[in-house]
Amino acid sequence: MYQFDVEKTGRLSPGNQILIGSIFLLTGLGLVTLYSSSYAFAQRFFGNGLYFISRQLMLGTAGMLLFFFASRIRLEILRKCIKLLVIGTIILCILTFVPGIGVNKNGATRWIKIGSWTYQPSEMVKLVLPLYLAHIFDKKQNAIDSFASGVLPPVLITALFFIFIYLQNNFSTAVFLAINALIIFFFAGVKLRYFFSAIVILLPLSGLLILTREHRLLRLINFIWPESDPQGGGFQVRSSLLTIMSGGPLGKGLGQGTRKIASVPEVHSDFIFSSFAEESGFLGVVLLFVLFGVFAFQGYRAAQRAETAFRQLLAYGMVTMVVSQALLNVAVVSGSLPATGVPLPFFSAGGSSLAATLLMSGLVVNVSSHNKDSIPEEGSDVR
Repeated sequence: MYQFDVEKTGRLSPGNQILIGSIFLLTGLGLVTLYSSSYAFAQRFFGNGLYFISRQLMLGTAGMLLFFFASRIRLEILRKCIKLLVIGTIILCILTFVPGIGVNKNGATRWIKIGSWTYQPSEMVKLVLPLYLAHIFDKKQNAIDSFASGVLPPVLITALFFIFIYLQNNFSTAVFLAINALIIFFFAGVKLRYFFSAIVILLPLSGLLILTREHRLLRLINFIWPESDPQGGGFQVRSSLLTIMSGGPLGKGLGQGTRKIASVPEVHSDFIFSSFAEESGFLGVVLLFVLFGVFAFQGYRAAQRAETAFRQLLAYGMVTMVVSQALLNVAVVSGSLPATGVPLPFFSAGGSSLAATLLMSGLVVNVSSHNKDSIPEEGSDVR
């Protein structure tokens, strides 16, 4: 049995305080935005305006406990559990295809049902895949130039997760995870020629996968030519853009947004950014980007100062996963990329997403807290 001991940390350095502050501010801002954007919808369809925010608060509380646990656990102990985590995540992905357990929504089997709760295993993959890649690349530092022994094992695990999530009819998340995995490969020092080979394989494969599903092809057509179906496939993004622009420089104020209720489907979920922009305006959007920017800067700074390859790659992977997801979501909601089903971290309704984001953030804080500049000198107070 492993003893889940915690590491001793010294006084929080200014950098750690800023990092933790950005995480707490994003979490709080996300909860307030979800309450405002979901109340009318929840009241209409569930008879309880607090339906979404109450569930988010419950799982957010669990997420905060996971955050503190992840920020203090000895990472060496966590590494001993990686094999079990990978196997467990694969089993969760398989359960989405089991009748009676997997939940099918609009042709997608992305969820499993546990009592009255649903869980999306792909959120677990977003955590476990970077953790595994950091671990395996740290172990194989001396074999990184060898494809068979140094590169192939992580490629196979990445491909396995890609296939499972793709078969759940979640193409956008599968591609998102593959791109983030390639970024970790780059930080690990994999030779550039392997990336060129990957591009040669992945680009035509992605094009083929898009062309073989009607809804993916329609999304691409609606992105390139929004006027082709303004009341159908292009309606959601068009409405989202109008909602964002209606916020103006200062926004309409908390709870005062009107377009979000009348015209934006899934405004409490993947399109919650449009609600936030309508009520907080341009200044609120700037604040949001500043908070994510602070999180990214402090997280990458912690990665650069990490003492081991595992800690470094772990921080790089977790920060990239959170920030790239936020950028992707905003790009989709603002019409800069074709529509996908990627939520906005800290904001979108979905407790599994919030819990996974807080857990990843806790691991970043863990790395930051145990760098040389964050550890007290011998004889100093430990708090």
